[in-house]
Amino acid sequence: MINRYAYTSMTGATSATQQLAVTSNNLANALTPGFREVISAFRAVPLKGDGEPFTGNGADSRVFVVDTTPGSNFNQGQIQTTGNSLDVAIKGDGMFAVRRPDGQEAYTRAGKFMTNEQGMLMLGKDIPVVGAGGTITIPVGASVQIAEDGAVYTQIPGNQYLNQAGKLKLVNPNTESLVRAADGLFDIPGEQAAADPKVRVVQGAFELSNNNPALAMVQMIDQSRMFDLNTRSITFADQNARSATTLLSLSRA
Repeated sequence: MINRYAYTSMTGATSATQQLAVTSNNLANALTPGFREVISAFRAVPLKGDGEPFTGNGADSRVFVVDTTPGSNFNQGQIQTTGNSLDVAIKGDGMFAVRRPDGQEAYTRAGKFMTNEQGMLMLGKDIPVVGAGGTITIPVGASVQIAEDGAVYTQIPGNQYLNQAGKLKLVNPNTESLVRAADGLFDIPGEQAAADPKVRVVQGAFELSNNNPALAMVQMIDQSRMFDLNTRSITFADQNARSATTLLSLSRA
């Protein structure tokens, strides 16, 4: 049977590796607009001898590590003023609704928008921003004004009147229901969030990542040391097992 000491250290090393991967991802996205810090959580589980997970004599004084459901930090990040009319930041709680290429609606705090060749308001190359009545199209050469409630107005040069091109779909879902997808956007499994008229935005600025780069660097150092400590423990367990085998061999002789 696997040495329980080595197994315990192995699970610790595995969890340290996974935490290091999460922290590295957070650090890599320190400058990504609207990025929500990923929180990794682990819990210690006693080794027992009643089939959970081993049979035989128990070892309740030792524990191994298992993953728990990772979460996200939804605290607001710093808002950076840019003066760009297509940059939008949410004040307080709330999220923008966008649509993936497969048609699925998703949610994000990233508000660094742009327009494509057809004038559609986009988040990146192939993710259109969802409006209250569908996509939002900006006429070529028009200036853009975005009100606090998300209403998008355009003004064509030489025309003194403002035309409403649409209204951003602003939502404020329960953060506990949000699931982060591989593309960094958030989903609500099986449903779509309803528009919330209380959400407010500010034009000419966007929200930065809420990740703390200095703290992430400290966490990376701590997690690297934890991995090294556990791998050393595995080595010591192997050495002890070899020594015990040698002693038993001598006793038989």
